[in-house]
Amino acid sequence: MEDRETVPPPHPAQDITEHVGYRLKKAAAALRGAMDRALREHDLTVPQYSCLEFLDEHPGMSNADLARGTFVTRQSANVVLRGLKDAGLITQATSTDHGRALPIHLTTAGQQHLHAARGAVYAIEERMIGSIPARRLTTLLADLDSMTEALDG
Repeated sequence: MEDRETVPPPHPAQDITEHVGYRLKKAAAALRGAMDRALREHDLTVPQYSCLEFLDEHPGMSNADLARGTFVTRQSANVVLRGLKDAGLITQATSTDHGRALPIHLTTAGQQHLHAARGAVYAIEERMIGSIPARRLTTLLADLDSMTEALDG
């Protein structure tokens, strides 16, 4: 069997665990696990919580907008929204005066559910960012945005 041609890594790394992509995925997996555990106590999934947050900030969003904002497919967003609607946490118009997108809004119960869950999620983020010096947070956020833009653009 022939040796594989070696491709140099984009930066010095002894193994896969030292690559930026691996570390980002590891951090995302840790965040998702912590959120899953915390949100379970509020009978919510991470995608459901994300939808509630977006609808609180942007009432009247459409399925497509929520799917983009929560990083799921439109089909997955439909399943998430059906669960939220069945739980009485959102309402969706049955018709609209313009366009085809049907606006979605939080119900009073949805707002209460979100506010109860938000404290648990914010505590997780506080624990996560508390592990780095506060002076570096702005730089970290800017670096993450730069990496995203480098891959999207």
